[in-house]
Amino acid sequence: MAADQEDKRTPDEKKLFELIEKGTNTNDAVVAHIKASKVKIDCLDPKGMTPLQLAAFRGNKQLCEFLLANGADVNSNYHENAYSALMFAALSGNKDVTRLMLEAGANVSHINSVNRTAAQMAAFVGQHQCVSVINNFFPREEVDYYTRPQGLEKEGKLPSAVAPALCSLINFSNLHPVRISLFLQEHPELLTEHKKVCLVLERLVEKNMKSREVNDILAIKCHFIQTVVRLAAEAKAKDKAGTLASWLKQLMKGRDADGFMEFQERLIRQSLKDFPYVSSALLQQLVRQIAPVPIGSDPTALSMLIQAVNGQQFAWDASEGCDTCGEAKAEAKCSKCKMVNYCNQTCQRLHWSTHKRFCAQLAIQYEKEQEQKRIEEENEKKQQEEAKKKADEEKEKSEDEPQEVTPAGDAQSESAPTVNGEAKQKGSDDSVSDATTEKRDGVQEKSEVPENES
Repeated sequence: MAADQEDKRTPDEKKLFELIEKGTNTNDAVVAHIKASKVKIDCLDPKGMTPLQLAAFRGNKQLCEFLLANGADVNSNYHENAYSALMFAALSGNKDVTRLMLEAGANVSHINSVNRTAAQMAAFVGQHQCVSVINNFFPREEVDYYTRPQGLEKEGKLPSAVAPALCSLINFSNLHPVRISLFLQEHPELLTEHKKVCLVLERLVEKNMKSREVNDILAIKCHFIQTVVRLAAEAKAKDKAGTLASWLKQLMKGRDADGFMEFQERLIRQSLKDFPYVSSALLQQLVRQIAPVPIGSDPTALSMLIQAVNGQQFAWDASEGCDTCGEAKAEAKCSKCKMVNYCNQTCQRLHWSTHKRFCAQLAIQYEKEQEQKRIEEENEKKQQEEAKKKADEEKEKSEDEPQEVTPAGDAQSESAPTVNGEAKQKGSDDSVSDATTEKRDGVQEKSEVPENES
């Protein structure tokens, strides 16, 4: 349903959209304005956009949370092009806002005026992480089912307090074992109830492999998460301090030769080997791709696993992700070598035990690359200057050359006839006529020679 183009908003509604448009710096002002003016939470602009849709398009998670908490409709369908809040969130490229819309009950199958879903729109503009979040979204209701007693059970298989964290873990698009372990460290309830968590994950694997529509992607994902949770819980039980420090240290231990995380590679390969449903087409594909590759060579088991679960565009790339946890778009770098990326200081500290052996060597490599880059830029600049100089010289040369002057005789013949011109033209015509006559006579005389001889 398209909204009228005429702006029928009240002054308070106009001010609300203006404040949201300005960005996150005005969140407090937006909240205060909504409370003071009692403006409709789902008011529309002339194009049919709601405040929630605008906040989602701006990637403003905090404001989206406030609007949803105050009754904003996540599936409002009054935009002139039938865009939903989920579509705007996906187009913004913000994974957290996209996940927030999904958790609020956004319809993933809704199509806009050009018959595209939110995932298709995000893929069209290159927001592949948002595509992965939508395609791999695991609804909270699926986990809540196991918190309720079923049949003759006296209690659910999973405590209710653990369900939110487990649901978030299953929705992970980054399956790096360090990233999962850091999440477990932040949510200790998952390790406290690790046996029940692993049981629920096993049931989800079974459910997705034995259902009419087999979902081996989710099954393999849940199986791998269950493997990491189980091993992390065992390592924590053996740790003297009762933490995951020893487990994380084991995950981050690199080979002496090149620093490759061999333990992580073997963990992933063993997890796939232990997957109980060997007839899975996805499992067989992964085994064919990973088995011939020596440990330490590309493609790694981690990159192939993430590619299989999230799609080819989401394959983990060490040159772009965090060198510790694999999180995409890591902006921090080692201050010495500037060759490795990190999310934060926590990731840097975890990686330092391995990285310190190669930091100096990488710093030299970085200097060489920068020098080579500088030389290439200078050569390119020099070529551009030479090309410009040559073009300027050719331009000056063409300007200095004299213009072609038309002969006077030709000018007179082309101009209006004069008396002298007529006389000259006439004489010229007579000479041409005489020459033509002589030429014709000559041809006739030559043609008569054979006849006389015959």
